[in-house]
Amino acid sequence: MPAKLSVNLNAIAMLRNRRDLPWPSVTGIGRLALAAGAHGLTVHPRPDERHTRHSDLPEIRALIDDEFPDAEFNIEGYPTEDFLRLVEKNQPEQVTLVPDDPAQATSDHGWDFSGQSNFLTPVVKRLKKGGFRVSLFADPDPASVTAAADTGADRVELYTGPYGSFHDDSTGADKELERLGKTADAALAAGLSVNAGHDLTVANLPALTKRIPRLAEVSIGHGLTADALEYGMPQTVRRFLKACGW
Repeated sequence: MPAKLSVNLNAIAMLRNRRDLPWPSVTGIGRLALAAGAHGLTVHPRPDERHTRHSDLPEIRALIDDEFPDAEFNIEGYPTEDFLRLVEKNQPEQVTLVPDDPAQATSDHGWDFSGQSNFLTPVVKRLKKGGFRVSLFADPDPASVTAAADTGADRVELYTGPYGSFHDDSTGADKELERLGKTADAALAAGLSVNAGHDLTVANLPALTKRIPRLAEVSIGHGLTADALEYGMPQTVRRFLKACGW
């Protein structure tokens, strides 16, 4: 089965937050994405609420429950107690844990699984006890994924930012792609499923999904939102689904 597509709504929320107005509607755009075939919606509610607001989460949960019951809600963030309570309140299907400092503009590195296993393991246990699938943000490093599996997580999400940054350098992209592929191979061998996200585009998705044929899910925000300005959200979702192999 091709990789499922989860549309990250953070860029939509950030655009809305430029004015004290309700548009563009985060749930409205989410509805368009799901109606066009997206398999889920992703948000990263940061402590300062600079894009996705905490108040958006129950509305997205209700949208999926009421109109798209086969879709999934993915909430990502750094596992503070406040974040964990937010997750438990809004009941996503998947929680993606990222090692972000609150001041970071965006996620730009994976966990140090060996060095932070004592921190991550009880968090993963708590989330899994709550019935959530847990994914951990991971750098493309094959040697690290055994320690990721030891935390009890279900998946890793490969950080594809370096791969995306070589959009005009095919040699560099090929090297990064192989690092991602080897990491995915190691993760799958360790019993983990594999997601991917960051700076993925219609242009670079086909090679990624070819190298990682068992890729479970891609979460895409910036590139997809940029394309939606040109093509509209429904057509953009269809373009990304086609790039994933649907």
